[in-house]
Amino acid sequence: MRIAELRPQANWVLSIVSDDGRIGSFDVGPYLGYEAFATLRDQGEFAKLVNGGYFVEWDCGADLSADTIEAHWHVIGKTDLPVNA
Repeated sequence: MRIAELRPQANWVLSIVSDDGRIGSFDVGPYLGYEAFATLRDQGEFAKLVNGGYFVEWDCGADLSADTIEAHWHVIGKTDLPVNA
């Protein structure tokens, strides 16, 4: 999976659109207990992310691969609109 669109939401959830048009959400909350993700407990820091296409990275250096996200995200639908991958 390649992440086409990415937006941080409240309660440490990422809103994601994949390159094949699937739309879903990924809860980062379970990762906040790990030292690498501790900075992200601050919602302001959580919002400072970069979409690397095949990964999500935060300013603090924490990251998640698209494979990890795809394995655990909640798909809620699919868009028929063109996706900017």
